[in-house]
Parts: sequence; structure tokens; C-alpha cells
Amino acid sequence: MNPTNSTILVLYYSRHGATRKLAELIAQGIESVPGFDARLRTVPAVSTVAEATAPDIPASGAPYVETQDLADCAGLALGSPTRFGNMAAALKYFLDGTAAEWLAGTLAGKPAVVFTSTGSLHGGQESTLLSMMMPLLHHGMLVMGLPYTHPELMTTSSGGSPYGATHWSGIDGDKAITDDEKRLAIALGRRLALTASTLKGAR
Repeated sequence: MNPTNSTILVLYYSRHGATRKLAELIAQGIESVPGFDARLRTVPAVSTVAEATAPDIPASGAPYVETQDLADCAGLALGSPTRFGNMAAALKYFLDGTAAEWLAGTLAGKPAVVFTSTGSLHGGQESTLLSMMMPLLHHGMLVMGLPYTHPELMTTSSGGSPYGATHWSGIDGDKAITDDEKRLAIALGRRLALTASTLKGAR
């Protein structure tokens, strides 16, 4: 991390690791743009037992997100596995607690992208991406997708969407991220950082 660089937050929830891998590829794309660093963060799982609490520090992977991460970031990449065509409850729970940031306009005017991974090919990739866009629009973020100038969108037979980066992990989660999916995830991160850089220059 370069202390003079701008930071883009890559916030995700991943149950079996596929969404985390997409997050890492998006971070790679972000850090290909000079002057930008990616900050990977996750959220704790939501328990059906009200008394259950998650440890303060996750056993592995990225640290848990804090609201200060939202204030610090120049842009946001938001990722979740699909849950019946919607984002996972853990990520929704975190977003539901950001009313103070909404009132303060903490994220207003910042660029954002979304990404997801599904076990089944038609398991709601695009509806999950759209569900993640809605709270970002309420926050006043500038939500972007992937244009069809990326030829992989025309050739991919698994993940990949104009609404954001996606991955088809298979029912058992054993499908590796394809080359097309990798290129689109990296391109999404790079596009996010380039847009943040343009907006920074305009200000």
C-alpha cells in the first residue's frame, strides 16, 4: 500500500471462496491503475441464533469492514454470492446499517460496481447484481457495469454480464474461474479505478 494512493474498497461476502476469488481479481484490476490501491474487506455471517456473535477478527481472508472504510474509499466494488436471486443476508445486513452514512452523503458521487458468483448457471446472477445496485443508488453512487467493448461478453459460456463481473462455480463449487471471467473481473476493477481517477481530476 502506498500512503499517497487513493483507496478503492472491495467489499464482499463469500461462503465457499468463489466470490472472494472474484474480489481478488477485481482488486488486481484496480491496482493496475497508477495511484490506486484496493482494500479488501468482508462482513460477518448472519446467524439464525440471536445470541450468536462472530469473532472480532475472521479466521481467514479479509478483515471485517468498518464504516470508516466507506468514508475512506474513492470507489466501491460490492460482491455477494446469489441467494435465491438476491444478495446474501450478511451483506444486506451490513448495508441496512449504513443509514448514518446515507444521511451524511458519505458515498454520494463515488463510482461503484457489483459482482457475484452462483452455483447454477441460471441461478439469478443478473438479479443479484441488480439487487446490490439498489442500495448503492440510494447512497448516490455512480453505478457502472461492463460495456460490450469487452469481447468476452460475446463469447463467455459461463459468467460475465454487462451489469458486473460474474462466475459460475457449479453446484459443488468446483468450477474454476474461466479465462473470460478473469479478464472481465480485472477489466471491471480497472474501469472502476479509471473512473475514480477521472472524477478525482475533475474535482
